[in-house]
Amino acid sequence: MDDNAKKTALRMIPYGIYVMTTTGDDGALAAATVNWVTQTAFNPPLVAVGVKADSSVYEMVKGSRGFALNMLGKGQQGMAFGFFKPSEVDGNKISGEPFEAGAETGSPILQNATASVECKVVEIVEQGDHHVVVGEVVNAHVAKAPEGRPDDAILEMRELGDNVFYGG
Repeated sequence: MDDNAKKTALRMIPYGIYVMTTTGDDGALAAATVNWVTQTAFNPPLVAVGVKADSSVYEMVKGSRGFALNMLGKGQQGMAFGFFKPSEVDGNKISGEPFEAGAETGSPILQNATASVECKVVEIVEQGDHHVVVGEVVNAHVAKAPEGRPDDAILEMRELGDNVFYGG
């Protein structure tokens, strides 16, 4: 396989930017920026999220069997970059962002996120360096209704700068 062709082709897949959050059984919190996300079913509503297998957020999601997926909107690049590194909790803030516990999973709902969904894990596919977590959406929050198409409101990978890529 031509490595450059593979990298270029895989980088043509568009990605939104999200922050996955969870609460461990011991009450600890974890959060990470993720972008391999898709809805996989309408009934029940399911989403699939690719999560780095050696990350703390993955370990907590695997143990707690629940998570929140916080959607970042246009102009929220700073929030996305804030969750690229390990999260820090200070009172009711995680990595500097205010949150509240989700009603269904207890996972942090970022108050400044455009929207979020709470999910209960239904399956984990453990393949490769990122594992696929499939979650059933059990609650949804919309902080501000988007103008126009909802999918136009999401922060996209390409908006993080010319040198930020996934794929390949």
